Amino acid sequence: MLKKYILPAVVFSAFALMSFTTFNHETKENDFEYFQQKDTITWKQLGNITFLKKKDPTYGEVMFPVINANLKTKQGKKIVAKGFIVPIDNKTYALSKNVFAQCFFCGNAGPETIMGLKFKGPTPKLKTDQYVTIEGNFRFNDKDIEDWIYHIDNAVIVKGK
Repeated sequence: MLKKYILPAVVFSAFALMSFTTFNHETKENDFEYFQQKDTITWKQLGNITFLKKKDPTYGEVMFPVINANLKTKQGKKIVAKGFIVPIDNKTYALSKNVFAQCFFCGNAGPETIMGLKFKGPTPKLKTDQYVTIEGNFRFNDKDIEDWIYHIDNAVIVKGK
């Protein structure tokens, strides 16, 4: 007889406990609207790149990036990107597809998996491998082999501070 009351008691308890939990639908909807207004660049898009061997007066034959047509249309436009913070030196940071130990100059990834950051205003204090969402102006570089292929200028951290 006791067994026939256990199942209803467990079900009732589960419903009662779930009624006390809160879920903020507004935040998720606001995030969705925010990202719909901005042009989000993904690492998959950035990885859609080819390289062309050309002569360089200083280094000889070098592999120059060939930027795809979709990314060329984003040149100078406001974008949103997500990734891990990687320190380059005491004042310079980059946004990486991978954590520091796996970024292209430490692991096996390529130079298309990192974006140079130039912050709007003073450079914020950041931690290595901090996962952030950054908004700024997209810029690509397909000429200067001593510079990053991709950049975010006027960068502002909008999530993950």
